[in-house]
Amino acid sequence: MRSHPGEDTELRIGATMALPDVLRRLGADPAEVLAAGGFDVRLFDDPDNMISYRERGRMLAHCVATTGCQHLGLLVGQQISLCSLGLTGLLVKYSPDVGTALRNLSRYLHHHVRGAVASLTVDGESAMFGYLTVQTNAQANDQVGDGAVAAIFNILRELCGPRWKPSHVLFAHRRPQDVTPFRQYFQAPLVFDAEWNAVIFSSGWINRHLAHADPAVLHLLQREIEKLETRYGDDLPGKVRRLLRAAILTGHANSNQVATLFSMHPRTFRRHLARFDTSFEQLLDETRFEIARQMLNDTRMTITEIAVALNYSDMSAFSRAFRRWSGVTPARWRAQHMVELDRTE
Repeated sequence: MRSHPGEDTELRIGATMALPDVLRRLGADPAEVLAAGGFDVRLFDDPDNMISYRERGRMLAHCVATTGCQHLGLLVGQQISLCSLGLTGLLVKYSPDVGTALRNLSRYLHHHVRGAVASLTVDGESAMFGYLTVQTNAQANDQVGDGAVAAIFNILRELCGPRWKPSHVLFAHRRPQDVTPFRQYFQAPLVFDAEWNAVIFSSGWINRHLAHADPAVLHLLQREIEKLETRYGDDLPGKVRRLLRAAILTGHANSNQVATLFSMHPRTFRRHLARFDTSFEQLLDETRFEIARQMLNDTRMTITEIAVALNYSDMSAFSRAFRRWSGVTPARWRAQHMVELDRTE
């Protein structure tokens, strides 16, 4: 399935499977709340049922508005574990060590949820596992991010054991009015208006051997997931877009570097992209625009900070690029978008 910027993608409802239970805990009837928003509670009968990313966002926004719970996404994410992730979760569980497990999770996450990307970054004594939404045209991306961070926290605790603790927890959205539920759950310093939804922890855990590691089982699982890759995987531009989301923010969005990750010579890489009527530069441009809009919309990062995050030489270079993409400056786009949000709230 080829995914284009702004195109709505589908994901397993398993990513939000806990929503009816959370609504009950908040004193609401899940069937009534969902029906009022135009959703059927039977959608949650099977975790493999599919929902579009945009509709999932609309559903979460409706539930937040109905219950008044501004940390609903956090509550949903608190119930996610490896067993919630289907085949991808099993692949993670039977990996040999924590680092391999997290890299497998980031590589195959799209089988569980499209419209997002995950990445593991190790820098000296610090490691970060982060999650970003690619579908910037959906509602409730802050709720989705909160749920993803809670899920990452749970998965790391499941892999590393009860002694594991994060050093910081990051959120790619504005600071909510009440951070008490976040402090109580994570028991770690919180950072809002970040580039990633992420958990930062000591890199010493990366090489930790996993108790369930089983090379034979892992091989069988990899064979099964590769079959899915062949049948349902993105075409090359789709895979490049997913990779670029992380590469841009880690300073590795170089054509030659990306070609190497696909085991291709740079000329071969460009030739394959040309067969899809696109180029690396076009995909890079589109992805930067997507990230820029997400940061302008969801965070209080300054224009200069966003320019730095996207690896522009200065704010004026970023502003020129953004005007080329959208017809207006980043500041004007942010002001216009805030007005549109105010009208819908």
